[in-house]
Amino acid sequence: MGPFEARIDADLVRGYGAVAIATQIWDAQNEGRAALTPREVQTNATGGVHGEHDIVLHRPIDPGEPLRIWVEGHGARPAGRNSLVTLRYTALDATDAVVAEQWWTTVYLGVTCDPAGEPAPDHAFPDDARSRPIGTYTADVDVDMPRRYAQVSGDWSEHHFDVDAARRSGFDRPFLHGLCTMALCAHGVAQVVAGDDPERVRRIAVRFATPTFLGEGLDVRLYDAGRVGYAFEADSAGATVITHGRAELRR
Repeated sequence: MGPFEARIDADLVRGYGAVAIATQIWDAQNEGRAALTPREVQTNATGGVHGEHDIVLHRPIDPGEPLRIWVEGHGARPAGRNSLVTLRYTALDATDAVVAEQWWTTVYLGVTCDPAGEPAPDHAFPDDARSRPIGTYTADVDVDMPRRYAQVSGDWSEHHFDVDAARRSGFDRPFLHGLCTMALCAHGVAQVVAGDDPERVRRIAVRFATPTFLGEGLDVRLYDAGRVGYAFEADSAGATVITHGRAELRR
């Protein structure tokens, strides 16, 4: 379904790098989730969380260029007592060429589903990558970061700003948007292995393990994953917040 109009300015590209395109799918996500997620999953789930995200940039995005976003159902599969539903978003330019693809997997809690479609693209952490560490990137997650991200993404979900709302989501204090944590990881990839050039990052994929809390540091550890690029994971406040990170660079 679509198209949904999008346009990324230079500040957004500088601030979020490869993840900037993810800030442009808010309307597509809301409408696509309602129209493309199995009705019984939506009705019976006790909640939903962002499980995985995978972005592939076919070329660097020119600041200000008009884009059109399309969304389609990619696949669904049971995961224990929960369901994983993946929607695929495709960004086209003025010539109808594909600029970017992204796969957003939502974990619907407390409800199972029948397998359908295809699983999201693989980005599992290679077993032998830990023997080839490359470096670590550290970022500070300040208390104002959720507001800055919300201003560009449109995601003003209360649990990022309000203690009571965070507690209703199962946490004792506000936490950072998952995609903002992903953007920090992308910055780490660019700095450690791409000469601090975010345009060289072609793919960035993650699995969200637990939220990143405000006022904490984020440590991103990178590994050589051989022919598939780079693997990474991230810790904050003594907990692993990102697992199965994958990055690929543009040649």
